[in-house]
Amino acid sequence: MRRVVVTGVGAVSPCGNDTETTWNNVVQGRSGIGRITAWDPEGYASQIAGECVGYDPEQYIEKRRLREMARFIHLAMGAADQAFRSSGFEPTDEQRERTGTLIGVGMCGMDVVEAQHEVLMKKGPRRVSPYFIPSAIANLAPGQVSMKFGLKGPSFTTTSACSSGAHALGEAMNWIRRGEMDAALAGGAEACVTPLSVAGFAQMRALSKRNDEPERASRPFDAGRDGFVIAEGAAILMLEEREAAIARGANILAEIIGYGATADAYHLTQPAPNGEGAQRAMRAALKDAKLNADQIGYINAHGTSTPTGDVQELEAIRAAIGSSAAVSSTKSVTGHLLGAAGGLEGALSTLAISRGVLPPTANLEDPDPATEGLDIIGTEARETRVEYALSNSFGFGGTNVSLIFARHS
Repeated sequence: MRRVVVTGVGAVSPCGNDTETTWNNVVQGRSGIGRITAWDPEGYASQIAGECVGYDPEQYIEKRRLREMARFIHLAMGAADQAFRSSGFEPTDEQRERTGTLIGVGMCGMDVVEAQHEVLMKKGPRRVSPYFIPSAIANLAPGQVSMKFGLKGPSFTTTSACSSGAHALGEAMNWIRRGEMDAALAGGAEACVTPLSVAGFAQMRALSKRNDEPERASRPFDAGRDGFVIAEGAAILMLEEREAAIARGANILAEIIGYGATADAYHLTQPAPNGEGAQRAMRAALKDAKLNADQIGYINAHGTSTPTGDVQELEAIRAAIGSSAAVSSTKSVTGHLLGAAGGLEGALSTLAISRGVLPPTANLEDPDPATEGLDIIGTEARETRVEYALSNSFGFGGTNVSLIFARHS
């Protein structure tokens, strides 16, 4: 079976509009969460979010084409551009036909949907934009990226709630492994910090209401957590077949070696008891990677800061991996990027391996009793070399993904 490596990383996140700024702020535990600025959240139960403040899509997209794309595509284009250019990959026409674009999106262009619905209600159907549908549908994130770079291999979106970006990475890895393509831009994008989305999640009582101290609101594994913080962003990895990457002298950041995907078949929004589905995803990833559980050195946890979800994931980690791996949740500073979360956390896991630094869990002041016996990284990053990192992504509907990244050798 062919091996798959990571040669480029791109990120647009609440912690920074480029990869380096994002990484530095995550490692320093600097939160990207604040009061919502895109619209007035007064009267909402939750008034905070992780926004990509100051992001300028015109760095990556011609101004006249911006209206063709909802914000999630704007973000995807930036992350993809960073990943593609940092990789140094310059495909020939033949190679472009074997390079795919797989980008997970949990929802769609909610900003455009909400705006165009208002136009419809106030001005009538003839005033709805002709760009409405192509700007809002999920698969136009990979569609627009593939057009920008002329990538003619498989192009599609994985949509599986908060596992979407992780599914995209796992599927891209498998397509390359099987020889059906040789390279791919893969990851996730999401932009749902919109009035309707925030209202919907708030009505589910899923969001933190710590509005008076937003930087302290996302607190995975802390006894005082009260819900997740919604966020937006995109993160894309450049994946390549290993031998081809070596032949062209690529800078290989890490290898992606394991992918496990399962379903809870249990509940709309709640995880299965004891994280049973998550356990199976982690074990499936270990089997795929041909590793033993005690070889995992770091786990980038799903860790959303919800009262139930965090406990179930910790139980799953204890059962499937044991207590030898260091665990942290970068959502403590980025918030929860929904469909883009798996892409960003895959990117951060790659950088943790390549740079020898494990990100902290901000705001972990009073650890939940469920953390007992596990090596949870607290509020300070940990400088250490690990050979293998596992990244978890779980979503509504009981969808679970675990990915394993390795130091390249």
